[in-house]
Amino acid sequence: MAEKVYNNYFYDEPAFNTHDGGYIPLEEPNTPAMPLNIPAALVPDKETQTDMYYTVTAQPGETQLLPGTKTKTWGYNASLLGKTIIFKNGKTIHLHLENKLPELTTFHWHGLNIPGPIEDGGCHAPVYPDSSRDVTFKINQPAATCWLHAHPCPSTASQVWHGLATAVVIQDDIESQLPFPRNYGVDDIPIILQDRRFHADNQWDYREDYDPDGVQGPTPMINGTVNPYFDVTTQRLRLRILDGSNRREWRLHFSDNLEFTQIASDDGILPEPVKFTRLMTTCAERHEIIVDFSNYQAGDEVVLYSDETPIVHFRIHEFATDNTKLPEHLVDIPDPKVDADLPVKHVVMSGMDEEVMMDDKKFDMQRIDYKMPLGKCQLWDITNTNDMDGGMIHPYHMHGTAFRIISRNGHAPYPNERGLKDVVSVNPGEHVILKVWYDVAGIFMYHCHIIEHEDGGMMAQLQVIDPQNPDAKYELMDHHTLMSAFAKERGVSMDDLWLGGMESYHKMGMHM
Repeated sequence: MAEKVYNNYFYDEPAFNTHDGGYIPLEEPNTPAMPLNIPAALVPDKETQTDMYYTVTAQPGETQLLPGTKTKTWGYNASLLGKTIIFKNGKTIHLHLENKLPELTTFHWHGLNIPGPIEDGGCHAPVYPDSSRDVTFKINQPAATCWLHAHPCPSTASQVWHGLATAVVIQDDIESQLPFPRNYGVDDIPIILQDRRFHADNQWDYREDYDPDGVQGPTPMINGTVNPYFDVTTQRLRLRILDGSNRREWRLHFSDNLEFTQIASDDGILPEPVKFTRLMTTCAERHEIIVDFSNYQAGDEVVLYSDETPIVHFRIHEFATDNTKLPEHLVDIPDPKVDADLPVKHVVMSGMDEEVMMDDKKFDMQRIDYKMPLGKCQLWDITNTNDMDGGMIHPYHMHGTAFRIISRNGHAPYPNERGLKDVVSVNPGEHVILKVWYDVAGIFMYHCHIIEHEDGGMMAQLQVIDPQNPDAKYELMDHHTLMSAFAKERGVSMDDLWLGGMESYHKMGMHM
């Protein structure tokens, strides 16, 4: 019996970002082809049998993205994006976080199940210019492709746009035994999808490009490379795809309608491999796929497209025959029983532009919107009520946990949504049911991951309560303190300070 191959994008087509009033289509760059940048792996300061030590530095730089003047960019231990950070399941991680930027930032470990709010690195854990912060946590989760990005409210979008995003790879003993490519940089490579507009002298201008529904640019930028190619030297290639864009959905397919196999989603390996010819990814999602080039020969080229725009050219070279087959079952996925005493938690994402809200409120850094017990499993019903102009898809993200998607409007989730996830995109008018549980206590945010939407207030936070320490206290920052710091760092008054997310509060007459 032939394996099922999925050849559609699943989501509601009328809600694709191509229908946005502010949609900016991608354009094929007319600049010379460049080798795809493969970020180096960050070398630990020290590693023992039980611990790993890293220094992670947020720093400004300049990057040669186009011919001519270099672009001013930010990155982690690099001028743009960053070096790939490797964590190993079961080890305790010690991080020395340095900020060499001209303004405060935070270090958010997206996809890591670690305590919040400080270790998680959201808006409550600022690191100010020329200062540092040390955090320690233990990795207790399966192999996955996660990522690190800035998360200072309400300037998350601007800082990610400047370049503060990099891949984080968790390794474990189970994944290491599966027949996957894993020679990093050769047959196992990150694909970080972003888009930019270049202004005078090849510079980026976030304020000029600002859109409260999410900033987009016409130029695809993959791993910080414009018009990239990759030299294929193995029959099978593992791509760790991350949608690191502020807003853009990427609808991916290869030339010749080449089939590929998804083996992992946000937070780990899928229970079973899933075959596709087309894959749509929304903001912050991760998809690990294996592409088999056995039907090609040296001199051929295979192109990866988003919609009809070529974004990566794969140049085929000689390779050894590889007859490796994937097993029908890859891994077992945790499936805790829902606690009968916990009612269904309802979350409503609404609005577009400045009107975005979560549960009819905009985010308040000092407000706890919900409390749930540590170690208990609860159903969460996530709704997108947005129906303005056909509506838009909202990618919903939770900090500090991985959830399971149970259903979409009463139907089964998409075939590649049966693993552990921390982002689920919700169609207009849709109810998505999740199984949610936390293995760590603390304060955690949940929000739309169109980054301008979270800056604009489509975000809330919950407290996960440890029954062994029910009265735990947390120091929570407030918007005014962070905005005052931004104003001082930029040498402007509070009246003259501009941060994109502020406009969404002001235009709605709401206090930030």
